Amino acid sequence: MSEWLVLTTVMAAACAVVLAVTLLSQRRTRGSAEGAEAVATQETPDVLEYMVMMVGVVYAIVLGLAIAGVWEARGAAQDAVRAEAQALHEVTQRAQVYPADFQERLRTNVDAYVAEVVEEEWPRMIDHEELSPRGAELLGTVRTGVAEREPANELEAQAYQPMLDQVAAAEDARSARASGAEETLPGIVWFGLISGAVVTVGLIFTMQIGRSFRELLLAGLFSALIAFLLFLVWDFDAPFGRSGTESADAFRQLFPGAVGTG
Repeated sequence: MSEWLVLTTVMAAACAVVLAVTLLSQRRTRGSAEGAEAVATQETPDVLEYMVMMVGVVYAIVLGLAIAGVWEARGAAQDAVRAEAQALHEVTQRAQVYPADFQERLRTNVDAYVAEVVEEEWPRMIDHEELSPRGAELLGTVRTGVAEREPANELEAQAYQPMLDQVAAAEDARSARASGAEETLPGIVWFGLISGAVVTVGLIFTMQIGRSFRELLLAGLFSALIAFLLFLVWDFDAPFGRSGTESADAFRQLFPGAVGTG
């Protein structure tokens, strides 16, 4: 299911529930003349307004911290991807001082690893929050190919250690990518966010909301906003996305021959 379809469904459902409860509550209350008179004359206590305001402020702070946390985690995950792709690209570029046969073999090994990462490992990482053993083997092949090639001249000797350093940087970035594959927020945080949303939206009904168009519009927009923000947290809670492999674009840009650009 498309993320946009999920967002539209959630927001529409939130609006529908709030409006339906409001209309049913008002219809039941106004079913009797005494109930209608009570609604017309009753006023909201000042302490209740204060409590409603404080609950809303506290929930807004918690929701803002959750959004900031998942946004930061997504940014760190993307940095790890770019660092890994750039390190592998540097390995192939620094190998230009080596003979053509070594360059070709090294390029083939790197392309095989990149293809495995984008085409096989990325869907596995999104669906199962783990990396593939095959990817680790292919990266080990790249390291072995670089380490076992003894420099034959001064230029190769100067490039040898930097190439090993870049392979090590790619391995570190891969480890960071593995750590970032898991969801950011634990279950207890989600329980608090959803419970807080229910309480915050439920407080609408303590303020004696009426059936006028303006009141119903504001109630619907408020509930839709809460639903949108929760969807935003849910979507960003997966650092590498929940569908597709768009977050692997750094590999596509630097290695178009290995995985294509589409």
